Amino acid sequence: MQLPSLQSATLLRRYKRFLADVQLPNGDITTLHCANTGAMIGCGAEGNTVWYSTSDSATRKYPSSWELTQLANGNLVCINTHRSNQLTFDALQKKQILELARYDEIHPEVKYGEENSRIDFLLKGNDLPDCYVEVKSITYVDNDKKLGMFPDAVTTRGQKHLRELIAMKKQGHRAVIFFCGLHNGFDHFQIAKHIDPKYHELFLHALNEGVEAYAYAAEFEKTQGIPTALHLTKVVPLKLNGI
Repeated sequence: MQLPSLQSATLLRRYKRFLADVQLPNGDITTLHCANTGAMIGCGAEGNTVWYSTSDSATRKYPSSWELTQLANGNLVCINTHRSNQLTFDALQKKQILELARYDEIHPEVKYGEENSRIDFLLKGNDLPDCYVEVKSITYVDNDKKLGMFPDAVTTRGQKHLRELIAMKKQGHRAVIFFCGLHNGFDHFQIAKHIDPKYHELFLHALNEGVEAYAYAAEFEKTQGIPTALHLTKVVPLKLNGI
């Protein structure tokens, strides 16, 4: 997936969930929009380098968007969680998610279920069961353990999605929760039980009911030091006990 054209700045603070103040290389201070409603644990401390995109839309109050953080250890994390669906769609089109590569039709944002939900992707293929794919972003990483985790905050919406996937599986469809790497610093994955024990409980129940779960690592491409693309690389081990 190609990233938009990016410029760098230094993070000063994030506030009101959707806003962040940064200092530009010329010393000016500007406000970025932050498209991430989570806790963003470890995704940006004061002084980190951030990479932002700028829209030419005349209707936007804050034309620039915080896209990536370059952490003190050099790792990159895409904090714009809207990119996870774009990245997954790109990988599905290119048949890079091996567990889902047999499907030829990709239908984004399809209404389904009994709780007024939309599935991120409904996959269809000849002589294959319909496959409902829910995408979640991996931005929360224990850098010392190289452990990716989800969620980074209590997610009642995520709990609802698990219930919907269980229902789809019981109806005879294929149901998949896909944890999409937006961070290049992990090589295994775990549900963050300490953050949301209810989600962890539902996740284990979903697996027992036949819902599939996969987590994929990611890597960034750079051109002259500027991040220009993000790609999924391979499935990583999924640890079930939680922390």
